[in-house]
Amino acid sequence: MLTVDFDRIGLRTGDRILDMGCGGGRHAFEAWRRGATVVALDYSEPELKDVRGIIGGMIAAGEIPGNPMEAAGGVCNGDALNLPFPDNSFDIVIASEVLEHLWADDRAIAELTRVLKPGGRMAVTVPNRFPERICWALDDKYHDTPGGHVRIYRRADLEAKLRRTGLTLEGHGFAHALHSPYWWIRCAGGVQESERFFARKYHDILVYQLMKQPKWLNSIDNALNPVLGKSVILYSRKAAA
Repeated sequence: MLTVDFDRIGLRTGDRILDMGCGGGRHAFEAWRRGATVVALDYSEPELKDVRGIIGGMIAAGEIPGNPMEAAGGVCNGDALNLPFPDNSFDIVIASEVLEHLWADDRAIAELTRVLKPGGRMAVTVPNRFPERICWALDDKYHDTPGGHVRIYRRADLEAKLRRTGLTLEGHGFAHALHSPYWWIRCAGGVQESERFFARKYHDILVYQLMKQPKWLNSIDNALNPVLGKSVILYSRKAAA
């Protein structure tokens, strides 16, 4: 399930994209399907191993258009605070649900801007403030764990951080409203107790939405996003040279 709106970010065939903190690779896979050249970067080698396996399956199934070996771009183990790329390397940069894990988020944003080409587009997503505050209040283990969230963002504060690196904001959006109650249920009963009855049943609903994409459920999700969206997405552009 995508958080970034690829139509809104203006992805074009042949664009070179960095998916920084790619995790399981959901945004990278969609970009590959749309004909982009993608570099999927993450600090976790186990996550990247899974991404490599899925890329191989996509190539074998013909899901990557054009010459798949040229379009693949690559998978890279790297540090968000010291990206291993030259300046002005990418047409689009995506950083989805990453910055909230980093103490030095200003440094990470500066690095993302550095590797973005002049005129390039960036999409940054973080947990939305209202649902996130409830999760933090319900269970300390939601955030107070190794690799957990280290801050709750105000949208205006994150926008200011992006502007300070020379980016121009071009709008925002919200996503995954139906995920917010799921995490409240998880936190209320202990976030690590994912197999509790209500959490498990609600998770089944989210899996149903992901796999079947029912219009009625997606309509509810979209209607609730401005209020309950689990993620906020900021769209920006680097000044042209």
